[in-house]
Amino acid sequence: MSNIQKIFFIIVCIAVTSNTSHSQENPDDFGYEDKIRIREAYNIFNNYGNQIWKNWDTAPFALLLVTNEFEYLINHTNPSGDFQLVGYDSIIETNIYSRPRQFNKNFQATFPAVNGVSTIVIGTPVNTGRSGMDWINTVLHEHFHQLQSSRSDYYSAVDSLDLSGGDNTGMWMLNYKFPYDDSLTVERFNAVIKSAKKTFMSIDKSDFEKNLKNYLTKRKHFKSILNDKDYKYFSFQIWQEGIARYTEIKIAGMLKDSYSPGKEFKESEDYTPPDLFYTNILNRLLLKADSLKLSSDRRNSFYTLGALEGLILDRVNPDWKDLYFAKKFFVEEYYEN
Repeated sequence: MSNIQKIFFIIVCIAVTSNTSHSQENPDDFGYEDKIRIREAYNIFNNYGNQIWKNWDTAPFALLLVTNEFEYLINHTNPSGDFQLVGYDSIIETNIYSRPRQFNKNFQATFPAVNGVSTIVIGTPVNTGRSGMDWINTVLHEHFHQLQSSRSDYYSAVDSLDLSGGDNTGMWMLNYKFPYDDSLTVERFNAVIKSAKKTFMSIDKSDFEKNLKNYLTKRKHFKSILNDKDYKYFSFQIWQEGIARYTEIKIAGMLKDSYSPGKEFKESEDYTPPDLFYTNILNRLLLKADSLKLSSDRRNSFYTLGALEGLILDRVNPDWKDLYFAKKFFVEEYYEN
């Protein structure tokens, strides 16, 4: 694995632990409800994924579930030698492999974790603090990262941004010294995020065009105070993480309109009806736009702005996704057909 291919290791990286001392697979460690949620995630993707992103199904969808004692590899084409076959699982309808736990049990990330194949590494809902549909949507968020990194020119394009500052570990994506605490940067970013929310809220109203123009002006004002590398970092985060958050919301919206959950999933204790889940996830985005602080939320602020920007782009240029992989990292280029 090259240094640049370690990027997804740190996107949502929390920590890595050493191997546990257990050597035998524990059949009770991978619960029934965990399997039901994973099956539901695959079913949702199979029904809606390509409707949101063209050819999304060309990306790998390998998943490593991290439990208290073990890690379970699912839908992987070439497991490494440290995994043992547990057997075919009739719920998920695939072979499952296991090994003693290596990663923190609240891990949530996507990177070439197993034999160089991009793999979602995620803890159980209990250990990640996510329940039901929220956990499933996080899996699909991570699967969108698999689509991003599956493009043949992705890693070279990231490298060409020249933002690593000599850091070959990939940690620059978390630690880049963006001017989060600069007073003018904070002031202008606040203006941008508030204007983005106002623009989104007016999508079906007569003042949308006026609000959009105002938003794009404030965005340019924000750009004008950033140096070239700071703006590239901001743009990269909007493109990568912001649009991944947007994708979560688009999935939730499609489920609200036409999703029929599996019987077992509906019977789970943490089940949330699709219409309520969509309302919750959208309200959470809008509340975050009102309350976030660049100096404390830091790069997570760009997730919120990027999600709003994707939703605005749906109104301005319905074909903007055709440009997403052709013109990487600079979302403002998608506003014109």
